[in-house]
Amino acid sequence: MPGTRIRTLALAAAAALAAVTLPTATAGTATAASAYDDTYYQDALGKSGTELKSALHTIISDQTKVSYDGVWDALKSTDEDPANSSNVILLYSGTSRAKSANGGDTGDWNREHVWAKSHGDFGTATGPGTDLHHLRPEDVTVNSVRGNKDFDEGGTEVANGGGSRTDSDSFEPRDAVKGDVARMILYMAVRYEGDDSFADLEPNDSVDNGSAPNIGKLSVLKKWNDEDPPDAFEENRNEVIYTTYQHNRNPFIDHPEWVDSIW
Repeated sequence: MPGTRIRTLALAAAAALAAVTLPTATAGTATAASAYDDTYYQDALGKSGTELKSALHTIISDQTKVSYDGVWDALKSTDEDPANSSNVILLYSGTSRAKSANGGDTGDWNREHVWAKSHGDFGTATGPGTDLHHLRPEDVTVNSVRGNKDFDEGGTEVANGGGSRTDSDSFEPRDAVKGDVARMILYMAVRYEGDDSFADLEPNDSVDNGSAPNIGKLSVLKKWNDEDPPDAFEENRNEVIYTTYQHNRNPFIDHPEWVDSIW
C-alpha cells in the first residue's frame, strides 16, 4: 500500500542518516577554553578592544617565573614529541630531535625567542626573556637564520627549515606553525605592557624594527591566526605551561577570536 511504502522509505532514510558519522569540530573551533571561561577568564568575558586587552593583561600577569637555565628542562616537557617521548619537536623545522641534543653546536637545538629578545632589549632576564609561552626548541642553524627578524611572507627557502622562508628583513615560518607564531607574539604584547621593569611590547605593521620594542607584521600575524587555528600540540603545550610551570595561559590559544577583538 502507498502508506506502507512511504513509511518504509522514511525509516530507511532515518537509518541511513543515523549511520552517517558527522565531522568533528576542527582545531580552533572548540578548545578546552570553555573549562576556564567561568574561572580563569571570568573577568575578561563580555569585553572587547582595549578593555579586553587590559583584563587579559591582569589575568595572565599572575605568573610563576622560570629561570633561563630552567627553560631547558621545561621545553623538554612542553614540546615533547607525542610520538617519541625522548624527543622534542623543533618549531620552524618541524623535525623531531633528541631531548639530549640541546646546546649551542651545529646539530643541536637551542632556545628560540619567538619575540626576538633584542626587540625591547630584555635579553634572557627572568620575565620576557624566560617566558615559556614564546620560547621554543629550534635547530641552532635555523635559529641563527631567523635571528631577530620580524615576521612576514616571502623570501627564499631556509635549508632544513621545514619550508620556512626568509629575506633580508623578515622570516616566514612553515605553514603548520604560522598561527602558533602569531599567537605567541600577541601573547607577549598583552603580557608585557611596560608596567614592570621591561619595555611595553607591541606589534606593528612594519618589518626591520631593529631594537624597538615592536615586531611586525601585525596584518600578516592576524592572517596567520585565522588560517592556522590552534591544534592539539599547541593546546597541550598551553596546558602544560599552565599546570606545571608558569600557571598562566596564552588566551589566544583558548580564544583565537580575541585577536580580532583587540587588534
